[in-house]
Order: sequence, then structure tokens, then C-alpha cells
Amino acid sequence: MTWREDPRRLGSAAFRGVRATRPVEHVDARVEGHRLSQGGFWVVVGTFEGRIDAWRMADVERGRSAEEDTEHSRPWHGPRATDWSSSLDREQYVRGVRAIRRDILEGDVYQVNLCRVLDAPLPAEPPGPDAVALSHVLAKGNPARHAARIVVPASDGWPGCWVVSASPELYLSVDRDAVASSPIKGTAAPGERMLDKDTAENVMITDLIRNDLSHTATPGSVEVPELLGHHELPGLSHLQSTVTSRLEPEYDWTDELWRAMFDGTFPPGSVSGAPKSSALRIIEREETAERGPYCGAIGWIDADRKRAELAVGIRTFWWDDAQGGTLRFGTGAGITWGSDPAGEWAETELKARRLIALASADTMTT
Repeated sequence: MTWREDPRRLGSAAFRGVRATRPVEHVDARVEGHRLSQGGFWVVVGTFEGRIDAWRMADVERGRSAEEDTEHSRPWHGPRATDWSSSLDREQYVRGVRAIRRDILEGDVYQVNLCRVLDAPLPAEPPGPDAVALSHVLAKGNPARHAARIVVPASDGWPGCWVVSASPELYLSVDRDAVASSPIKGTAAPGERMLDKDTAENVMITDLIRNDLSHTATPGSVEVPELLGHHELPGLSHLQSTVTSRLEPEYDWTDELWRAMFDGTFPPGSVSGAPKSSALRIIEREETAERGPYCGAIGWIDADRKRAELAVGIRTFWWDDAQGGTLRFGTGAGITWGSDPAGEWAETELKARRLIALASADTMTT
């Protein structure tokens, strides 16, 4: 049996500790968010631009990771390493950083996440290339706390989706009435120290997340149990903070929960900026490609168990059938007044280097 004949690969999703198959219903979560509280296990993919799709899966298996059985993994046939191109080249990105620093000087914004999208041709018939093989490659070469793989074929009733993510960042977790978000801001190469700019942007975004969670929180329940935690990841290190809250009773898995949650927190603050409305306006001005699921939301909502886990869609590949098939990957950096334009470009390269190498054609699994 080939992977295209395997029903687990045509309409399946895998996360940390959860696998799901057989999509039976689709909703636009910004329009029908009440469905996400009423029952079922939902796989969720939100684009940075604001659309949030959710597919209810009929079959759910718990206790297995997104890595699955990597000892039985298949070869991944990716694009050539030389085929990747960027939506912004170095000169354009540096120019964008300088423009954002002027915006900060003029008082329009405090921090903006400036991103670029890398893409490479990867011909395949829908629903796309072997996502399972790529997820195995990432699991071996870049294990991540919020690794995910989602492949849903398009049909007359709903849009399709092809996403493989190695995200380390928690956008939202909900366990009954307990909510948490763990923004990551501040990046350094292994062994290098964080800059004052890294600390400043983390504190700014943590404060933004506190405000975002307060929209659905019981007054006085928003707390910061982790501030500026240093986390070592494959090939780099990050500063991470964690914000927690308790749901106000009117949102405690009622029909209003996910509408209010997404309205109050999306897109994630760590990948937009502060103030968020100004940052989004500047992002639209400076970036030349849509981010799609990169910097969006990737995860699941289990209404029956009143639990959810959604990651920020960073360190994420997505595929579409544009121009015969294209694989995409996003990378970016948070820009503050203390940013060095060349240094911010280097940070985007650091974040992309390892994963692009893993996904390129000479990568094989055994």
C-alpha cells in the first residue's frame, strides 16, 4: 500500500500525544466558533491573515506523538537546497527594519515582527507531497514541543490543508477553565548571550499577552508564572515567558468561548507586535507575501474533554498546488528601537537554516 492509498494519510493529523483521522465536518471558526465548544475533536489551522479553519475528526487516538514510528519512516524527497527563494532579499529586509525603527521613533509602535517567506518548487498532486516523511525528518533533526502534521484533502464541502510544523511556541492551551500562553521573543545562537533588545521585546510582548488573555479572564486571575525563561532548542536558544488566566464563567466552554478567544488574541502577539493594531498595519506595508499558516495557529480543540492546545505556527512548512506545487517556510524577527538591521537579517537566517537544510532534497530518513 502506498501512502496515497492509506486512509490515515488522506485526512489525518498528528500532534504531541494525539493522532486523528477521517474529517467529517468543517467550519470557519471565525463565523461558527460556537461549534468548537459543542462537542467533538477539532483540528485547527489559522492563517496570520485571519481565517481559522477547523475540521472535526471522527477517529482519535491518544498516547502517540507526532513523531509516530520514526524507525519505519520513508525517504523525504524535498526541493533542492539551491531552489529556495525569499519574498524579501537582504537589502529589502534591512530597509524594512530601518523603516520600522523610524515608526518607533515617531511613536507609532513599540515592536513589530518583520517576516519573509521562503518558497521552492515541489511538484506533487493534491493533497500534496509525503507530509508523514517530512514530519519524521523534523522529528529526528529538530524535535519540537508542539510538532504537528495536518493533511486534509480539499473537497466540495471544505478547503484542503497541508502543514508540517516544528513549532516550539504555545499560542493557547485550555484545560477546562485554565488558560495559558507562552510567548517566545529573544533569539540567540548556541553559546551567545541575549541582547538587551531581546529582553525588552519579550517583556513588551508578555505584557501584550496579559492584555489579550484578560478579554476572557476572571478579573484578577491573569498571572505570569514564568518571565524571561531561557530555553535551549536545536540550533538556537530563546527567551520564553508564560501567562496564565482563569476563564470567566460566561466563557467556560460556552458557545461564546472560541469567538471571544480568537477575537481577543489572534493573531498571536509574539508574531505581530505592540500595539498589535499598529504592528499589523506596518506588517501589511512592509511584507510582500502572505504568511498563511506561518505565524497563525496550529493545533486541536477537544470539546468533549474541554481541552485545547494551539501552537503559534512558527518553524512551519506548508504546501499548495500553486505553479505545479510549492513548498513554503516562514522566518522573521522582532524589531525594536534597539534592533541592528544586519543582525535582524542574520536572526531570520539562523531560524531558517536548520529546518531548510532538513527539508531539502538531500535529506533522507532511514
